[in-house]
Amino acid sequence: MKIAHAELIDLLRKAYSAEKAAAFAYQGHAGSLKTEIQKKAVRQIEIDEWLHRKQVLQMMDKYEISVSKKYEIRFHIIGKIISTSCYVIGRFMPFYFAGRLESGNVCEYFRMMRYFHELGINDHDEILYEMGMKEKEHEVYFLEQIRTDKFRPYFEKLFAWGPMKSFNDVDLEKKYSLELSDQYCKK
Repeated sequence: MKIAHAELIDLLRKAYSAEKAAAFAYQGHAGSLKTEIQKKAVRQIEIDEWLHRKQVLQMMDKYEISVSKKYEIRFHIIGKIISTSCYVIGRFMPFYFAGRLESGNVCEYFRMMRYFHELGINDHDEILYEMGMKEKEHEVYFLEQIRTDKFRPYFEKLFAWGPMKSFNDVDLEKKYSLELSDQYCKK
């Protein structure tokens, strides 16, 4: 069944390809870390990103949405560059920018849910909710890794993300239920 919603189609295509970029980036990030605990945590996040990519593709397939070659090439290159750079830019920046990226990704899934609702489709609510919450968990993890880092306040001011500035309004301690999740990410 084809759908006619340009924003949703583009967002699905972009999310599908961006999940690959994130997974590639986390391969380098995990490889550059020194502690086994952090390596394991970042590798799990990489696995989560591959799963999200698979789940987004299943939605795309259901609505006969083709993969964007442009996004696939662009995000493949971006992911590989970030992956390689993790070995040379130190410990702080990969954690900081991963958290900043994940912060923005949270709302993508809640926006997708709203777009599907505009079409009268609720079939994907649960999985989109879960993916949005998982992205928030990733953001929180990365922020915790740099919370006390001396560079964090400067980067927060320069790049507008940190403990006081998120790109989403999800609070894992006070989560809305799936039924009320349309309250998220309205900005």
